[in-house]
Amino acid sequence: MTSIKYGLPENVIFCKRCVMSNQRPSTSPEFRKKTSAIKTASFGDDGICDACRYAEYKATKINWAEREKELIDLLARHRRSDGRYDVVVPGSGGKDSIFVAHVLKYKYGMNPLTVTWAPHIYTEIGWQNFQNWLRAGFDNILVTPNPKAHAIMTRLAFLNLVNPFQPFILGQKIAAPRVALQYDVPLIFYGENQAECHNVMDENFSPLMDIAHFTRESPQDRNLYFGGVHIDEMPKHGVDLSEMNPYLPLLREDVLKAKQEVHYMSYYLPWSPQYNFYYAKEHAAFEPNPDGRSEGTYTKFSSLDDRVDGQHYYTMFVKFGQGRAMNDACRDIRDGHITREEGVALCRKYEGEFPKKYFPDFLDYVGIDEEKYWEVIDSARSPHLWEKSGNDWVLKHPTA
Repeated sequence: MTSIKYGLPENVIFCKRCVMSNQRPSTSPEFRKKTSAIKTASFGDDGICDACRYAEYKATKINWAEREKELIDLLARHRRSDGRYDVVVPGSGGKDSIFVAHVLKYKYGMNPLTVTWAPHIYTEIGWQNFQNWLRAGFDNILVTPNPKAHAIMTRLAFLNLVNPFQPFILGQKIAAPRVALQYDVPLIFYGENQAECHNVMDENFSPLMDIAHFTRESPQDRNLYFGGVHIDEMPKHGVDLSEMNPYLPLLREDVLKAKQEVHYMSYYLPWSPQYNFYYAKEHAAFEPNPDGRSEGTYTKFSSLDDRVDGQHYYTMFVKFGQGRAMNDACRDIRDGHITREEGVALCRKYEGEFPKKYFPDFLDYVGIDEEKYWEVIDSARSPHLWEKSGNDWVLKHPTA
């Protein structure tokens, strides 16, 4: 089938343990990618995805006491006694960043500087949780890119890539390492390695993030695309090159010279989104979604800070046939909170629910009307995943 979009596998299969399909895109350094070059989740011959295989490995093979000892030794090498920051923790003030920052400061005696890449448009609950995080005892640098430029880039990313979160993700990856360079802090701690969820299993056996995620070789490296537009073409769209600095990858030489290390806390400590939620609620007054659950899923405590967030998951659903509910169900199945049968039922009920609450805000933010929005959305549907039934689009392969 030559008309398959995004280089996705033609035959759709679902993991036999969780509900992930082989259409799930994996994460990789994408600064230099114009459009697709998408890798998908890896499956074994037994029909089990690498994420489930690694979950089993974590539960049976890892000595967590030894991993924590590695963490303690690492922190001891970086801990400072002169009052300067000794670790940077990027985050929004969600449950995971609260957990990481709090345990580093109050359990392990570090002096963290938290760094936040501002959302497109704050939600009320997101701003409240962000403030509560800081009131729990943390210094913070809120990096807010030029709102006009960011809105233009988001519009381009939606129109060209059907990925309105691309500029946000690019800037988010760079913000903490950039601040760490400025404050001479070599150690950075993220929460969960996304490889645990949908990348090849081998990527989980190192605690370090590949610096290729946020670096380039030289200032002359111009093979950079934003919203599907080459960096040199951005002024034609209303974004001056001087406004692109927050999105430009750091120089690899600078990062290596600073001996910067970017670690994942999920390598050292057992990682559980539900545990992090209760921990953040107890220690930083974190509050879940006041609507009871988030649109497109059954959970209530993840990705609450941005009014554009729902569009991130919905466009993912349109392009790859899986969205927010599948994301959450896979995790809960692997953590033993629900069965696979329950995960299938939850996906059948909530997967693909349209995020209507902030839809007018999104249209206003990117400067398009509803007719244009649906034109872009429907053009992104791959024919091996979608078919038309009357006036409605129907997913050919619902979660099974």
